[in-house]
Amino acid sequence: MTKRNFGLGLSLVLAAGTILGACGSKDEGTTSKGSESTGTPEAKDFSLAMVTDVGGIDDKSFNQLAWEGIEAFGKENGLKKGDGGYDYLQSAGNADYSTNLTSLARRNFDVVYGIGFLMEQPIATIAEQKPDNHFALIDSVVDAPNVASVMFKEQEGSYLAGVAAALMSKSKKIGFVGGMEIPVIERFEAGFLEGVKAVDPSIKVDVQYTGKFDDAALGKTTANRMYSSGVDVIFHAAGGTGNGVFSEAKERKKKDPNANVWVIGVDSDQYAEGQVGDKNVTLTSMQKRVDVAVQEIAKLAMDGNFPGGKTTTYGIAEGGVGLADSRGAISDDVLAKVKEYSDKIAAGEIVVPEKVEK
Repeated sequence: MTKRNFGLGLSLVLAAGTILGACGSKDEGTTSKGSESTGTPEAKDFSLAMVTDVGGIDDKSFNQLAWEGIEAFGKENGLKKGDGGYDYLQSAGNADYSTNLTSLARRNFDVVYGIGFLMEQPIATIAEQKPDNHFALIDSVVDAPNVASVMFKEQEGSYLAGVAAALMSKSKKIGFVGGMEIPVIERFEAGFLEGVKAVDPSIKVDVQYTGKFDDAALGKTTANRMYSSGVDVIFHAAGGTGNGVFSEAKERKKKDPNANVWVIGVDSDQYAEGQVGDKNVTLTSMQKRVDVAVQEIAKLAMDGNFPGGKTTTYGIAEGGVGLADSRGAISDDVLAKVKEYSDKIAAGEIVVPEKVEK
């Protein structure tokens, strides 16, 4: 099984550095603003910022992970939060995307990230209007010389989540809670269903899309219906809405410590979200290393090698997706089986579909 710690992050950094090619870009100089005597890093003459989708900076998932990557890069390079360093703008709705992206471009950040599939059209439009600015798009592709596109094979990591869920479920009733019904979330669903089917084709997965990434209350009621119907493992790919899935599972666990309810988290390692006293309802999480990807783009850009006009895709083979450490929740025999499937996907022996066959 892919672990959540240094190994996965390092493998992604190394793989991304190999895959991402260099292309012509702005030359970035550096100025020494740090103090060697105090051990503070030298501040680089470089800046980066991101625009969140509606999930927000504290969604404990996709947006938060991207911000943590940007923040870590900024601190590592002696940058300060704000103009000339690193920053973010939060979007309350779809109408904010273009406004926020334009605002950051006007503030002369060297790279402006759009986090999420829904940023595709706003970035395409603004990139054309501002050809001298550099943009990076996560989860979609814009074919423009000043846009670096980053994609993930969510279906591969979700396949492993499906394998783990099917092998660990006692009721043989499993749930999937998606946010908006868009291609990236459909990849999560498709991979998860294929993983379950690979273990036991007789298991039916209750699939529910909430239509939102920022409604924890809706996630909670959706999970309530599933658990009440006998589902014992729910995989969510719903951003902030998925926080409600955790809330429902934790309430049930608190009421009955022996309740067999589990949640598989998404994007980041969501183990902390499942804590209930000395117990935890997080079975594992399907990690999608957006944090490392945004740092890799930033490093390339800072070195004068911004990968504009290129698309980089991270899957299991590149260390970009995989399951987090279950901390003992998943038995060793199941972990061995998950690794077996992971190795086959990495080797190309299993090709996981991106869409559900209907």
